[in-house]
Amino acid sequence: MINPLVSNGIPLIPQVLAIQNPPQRPSFPLLRSIRCSNNPNPKTLIINPIRTNPDEVPPINSKKNKAYEERKGFSQLGIRKMLVLCGFGYWVQGFRGFPWLGLNFHMANNLNFDPSTLQLVQNTGNLPMVIKPLYGILSDALYIGRAHRIPYICIGVLLQVLSWGSLALIPFAREALPTLMGCVLLSNLGASITEVAKDALVAEYGQKQKINGLQSYAFMALAAGGILGNLLGGFFLLKTQEPKSIFLIFTLLLALQFAISLATREDSLGLPQPSPNSLEKRSISVSIRKQYSDLLMAISDESISRPLIWIVVSIATVPILSGSIFCYQIQCLHVDPSIIGMSRVTGQLMLLVITLLYDRFGKTVSMRKLIGLVQILYAASLLLDLVLVKQINLKLGIPNWVFALCFSGVAETITQFKLLPFQVLFASLAPPGCEGSLASLLASALCLASIVGGFLGVGLSSLLGTTSGDYASLPVGIVVQFLAALVPLGWIYHVSSSQPVVETENNRGKSKRTRRKRRVGRVVFASVYDYRRERESELHK
Repeated sequence: MINPLVSNGIPLIPQVLAIQNPPQRPSFPLLRSIRCSNNPNPKTLIINPIRTNPDEVPPINSKKNKAYEERKGFSQLGIRKMLVLCGFGYWVQGFRGFPWLGLNFHMANNLNFDPSTLQLVQNTGNLPMVIKPLYGILSDALYIGRAHRIPYICIGVLLQVLSWGSLALIPFAREALPTLMGCVLLSNLGASITEVAKDALVAEYGQKQKINGLQSYAFMALAAGGILGNLLGGFFLLKTQEPKSIFLIFTLLLALQFAISLATREDSLGLPQPSPNSLEKRSISVSIRKQYSDLLMAISDESISRPLIWIVVSIATVPILSGSIFCYQIQCLHVDPSIIGMSRVTGQLMLLVITLLYDRFGKTVSMRKLIGLVQILYAASLLLDLVLVKQINLKLGIPNWVFALCFSGVAETITQFKLLPFQVLFASLAPPGCEGSLASLLASALCLASIVGGFLGVGLSSLLGTTSGDYASLPVGIVVQFLAALVPLGWIYHVSSSQPVVETENNRGKSKRTRRKRRVGRVVFASVYDYRRERESELHK
């Protein structure tokens, strides 16, 4: 055992430093000599040599250490900016339920739309999201002022400000169906551009910083925005019965997001920047063609194409009856709009909880088992609408408003959570420089699948004869929904059974011996360096 060698926190000043000739029988049996190449006397004994830990070794190159510290501080600053930019962006994206709740209520009560017309407006308004791959390719290939993520976020947010601001300030825009449809299309166009840029930014930043699971953080912010948005939406509708104030408040939030995005520089996030020569030499058409070729090469990989096909088909095969269920609750059960808003709050709270559980425990579970279980739960949750329509809840002593509050948003919540493992998977498999294209392709395919499901729901409602005054055939449609949700389990084998793993940069390329030696202290005296573990091994000989 070697006694402590330093005092007062000064690593290079020993407590005792003496040189003497050793006796025949040394009084310190555990002390052995250290031979110095500069000392002519081979029997010289150094008592209490200087010992330091790796952190106490003086820097060999102060310039490199200073550059390392600067990069470390720059990286931490970039993480904070990233969390603010994307955290608030995903929160506003979740908060979109706030104006959409008011818009649905406006179309159902003030404009007296039929369920099929209401659902047709909802699904037609999603058409700009189908061409998300185009936004992704442009985001990956076309730089605006040496940046290719944040400028697109700003453009998308500005389009949303124009659309919701028009609905709030121009009465004609929210009363005539053509102008209303135009504002909805413009809003979803801006939202789709913003979502593609944010998803690509999260994927690129996660790969650059070797952070796996930033999508979980995004889902948490999304769920938090959805909770507050639906809660406030129901409250405002209960107090004012006028959606104009809802549209105006959301427009102000979008203006704040635009200001934050405009004030954030992309190079401050630590992402790789293109050289001016590369931007000048490559034309826009060549960049787009190359990005398109890279995207085709990426989706040709079975590890990407097979799960992508499964998640798209699992959504497209289920007819969506959300418009019919919404109108039935409003017109037949006379459920208060605040209750419908609170039901979505319950769903978002559930989404937040299961996202936290997935981030903590779900990443170790087989992805195929996890998705199969989620799909079964989704199919079962569709039958909750059947309980409400058949009024089984009243036989159990549960009022309609209580049942709607607790269970109306369950199916939508499970559908949203089902996307999270696939987003994490594709973000980890995206080739460098193709993050935006692949993320936008996934979002576009999911949006197209939901539109197909929505039109199937419109066709099913028309086939069954469901109108605003006749909901007798609605239970049959719900049963068809349930059976259709079980069909994708037949090809669940397309989903990978393993979870994505991101290897950290610190452990890559280091052998066990290298990592072990980094933990071993050194003995320093003049120009002599000797590892302490070697000295201690000699003491036990």
